[in-house]
Amino acid sequence: MSTSDSLVVAGLIERIGRLTRAREAAGGLNPAQWEALRYLSRANAFSRSPSAVADFLATTRGTVSQTLIALEGKGLLRKSVSDRDRRGATLDVTDAGLKLLRTLDPADDLVRALANLPPLHATLMAQALSRVLGALLEARGGKAFGACAACRNFARDAFPDGAGGPHRCGRFDAPLTAEEAALTCAAFEE
Repeated sequence: MSTSDSLVVAGLIERIGRLTRAREAAGGLNPAQWEALRYLSRANAFSRSPSAVADFLATTRGTVSQTLIALEGKGLLRKSVSDRDRRGATLDVTDAGLKLLRTLDPADDLVRALANLPPLHATLMAQALSRVLGALLEARGGKAFGACAACRNFARDAFPDGAGGPHRCGRFDAPLTAEEAALTCAAFEE
């Protein structure tokens, strides 16, 4: 891609982001709060910690702490002691938070606009943007996040009898249901 084409594409991505964020005051949330709430609603059980949110948003633990305190104060998020690590916290989106995401999420306009693309265009765009994101993460030392089912530690149909789920996460040695396999994981490895 030429430099001028790259500038055009970068400008389009930035403008789309600005248009999406312009509506993010809806529901009384700021952009970081919306992003954290979206992330937590799509994250698997291993990835709903304050540090995972900070890594996903590429920000500091202190900044994320303030975001999470605000979401918890608004009744959109519940914090509990982690089952896996008693020193850590697990974050769960409350029913009120899920309802807010279903009814007022400013990103829904973007989702609807993308849904109107022909399937091949949508697939190619997803692949291209994934490569761009990967390059940016690599350049900045960020972490890759992805769906369990696309991770190298994912074992499909590892439990044919369905004991806790048909699939398995090799990293955490845990069974996964089909629904869990589609969720975002902070420990994702290509």
